[in-house]
Amino acid sequence: MSDPIALGLDLASTTSPSVPPLPTVLVPVGSVEQHGPHLPLDTNTVIATAVATRAAEVLHADGRSILVAPAISYGSSGEHQDFAGTSSIGQAVLQQTMVELARSMRTWAAEVVFVNAHVGNLESLRSAVRQLLDEGHDVGWVACSLEEPGLHAGRVETSLMLYLAPWNVRLKRAEAGNTHASPNLLAEIKARGVRAVSVNGVLGDPTGASANEGKAALDTMVSDVLRAVQTVAGHKRSEAADVKG
Repeated sequence: MSDPIALGLDLASTTSPSVPPLPTVLVPVGSVEQHGPHLPLDTNTVIATAVATRAAEVLHADGRSILVAPAISYGSSGEHQDFAGTSSIGQAVLQQTMVELARSMRTWAAEVVFVNAHVGNLESLRSAVRQLLDEGHDVGWVACSLEEPGLHAGRVETSLMLYLAPWNVRLKRAEAGNTHASPNLLAEIKARGVRAVSVNGVLGDPTGASANEGKAALDTMVSDVLRAVQTVAGHKRSEAADVKG
């Protein structure tokens, strides 16, 4: 991985005069919440930031003006509130945070794309992006997910963290949680919280996780972000063509 600061891709470390004209801005969206006995509370934020940064490096190499904003580190994590350390701001506050942030960024940015790594943020994301599109902003969002996810603190997230931040993985403490992916699991979690379905907070089984699997998962997620950026930019070009026509 390249150095995003050296490449000028890190928004927080750049200066105002150095911000390129009308860049695309990627905003990682994570959470501070329990991830079982073996993964850190900032797991989702680490993953979202890494995916956004890697995607930015690819887009920069292709000549696109791109920046990665500091992550929105606190998300909507009420379903994990029975576990110590979980720090949630709720759906309404998260939604308004993303709306206000995008409105501000769009005064100097061409597009804003939220890169989300926490399922609990989805309702806020959908509502925020819908509102911003109705206001005429060029925005979008993309989830850091796989077709066969390891649910929560399972094999996929553990593999990603072994690749991205192995020093923060307590692998000796890793243990399986609820491995029964019933159709009603998400509804039950929403109604009663994660602890009601998993005493240790793990959904899935981290057994067999590896840094190599984590790299492969990251590459897939980066591809999703690249497609999302193309979609947002393509929508804008389509609208411009309609106006000219």
